[in-house]
Amino acid sequence: MPELPEVETVARDLQKEIAGQNIVSLTLGKSDFIDNPGLLERELPGRTILRVERYGKFMLLRLSPPASEASIQTQSALLVHLGMTGALIPRAVSDPRAKHTHVVILLGDGRELRYVDPRRFGRMAYLSGDSLSKELRRFGLDPLETSKNEFVKQIRSRKARIKALLLDQTVLRGVGNIYADESLWKARIHPAQLGARLKERQVGKLFSELQRILHNAIRLRGSSISDFLDAEGLPGEYQQHHRVYGREGKPCFRCKTVVRRIIVAGRSSYFCPNCQPVPRRRKHSARIKSKKAKAA
Repeated sequence: MPELPEVETVARDLQKEIAGQNIVSLTLGKSDFIDNPGLLERELPGRTILRVERYGKFMLLRLSPPASEASIQTQSALLVHLGMTGALIPRAVSDPRAKHTHVVILLGDGRELRYVDPRRFGRMAYLSGDSLSKELRRFGLDPLETSKNEFVKQIRSRKARIKALLLDQTVLRGVGNIYADESLWKARIHPAQLGARLKERQVGKLFSELQRILHNAIRLRGSSISDFLDAEGLPGEYQQHHRVYGREGKPCFRCKTVVRRIIVAGRSSYFCPNCQPVPRRRKHSARIKSKKAKAA
């Protein structure tokens, strides 16, 4: 599933390609992934795409107000999640439509913005006013916009496992399995370590490595593991630089120890058992258990 770097790549491409374009018409195919398809058909035609931006793993196509509400400052947007196999690509009207093209937006310059998604695990929704604000409030910090102090505070205040915290979109928006594993490996932190038990310097290191990895992945236009394509229909290149993700049974790039895979927060987690040692049990808890054993 596309994560922050992949969505950022597509959003930047679309910002260059379609920002400022008027929406002439909308054609829908299968619409089971769309919140209220009729609302899209009613609200999108006649609007202008003001800009395209990323919000976590979502894209927001910010829209001009309808002509009847031009003087009202209500914000509205088309929210798009690419799911596992989705792609949002501008194409000439003369180009054949790919199989599984479910949304076609005719633009003012004569091109079509096409949403293609074989498995339809994505999401599309028209949101405005309070519904837009409520949707965006569900998500946590953006790892590229927050400060190190705020990141450290969020992580160290929670008792969940660090891998689960990185994946929890209400804590940190945009990070998924790939970049969680890669940043934990760089920071030498075991994925099952509890956030509250990490030292401040460890979380600070994790923050720096996570930001560095995300920026590098954006520069290389994301990771294409199976289905991800950018807005030009091309794969990313960052998968060639993965250090631990998907490398079960292969030697660690740092110490040559065999990379292992465990399940944390219901997701596969790849780590080096030497560079990322299993968290030690707290001495206080161990003493209590020892005293109980002697008393028995």
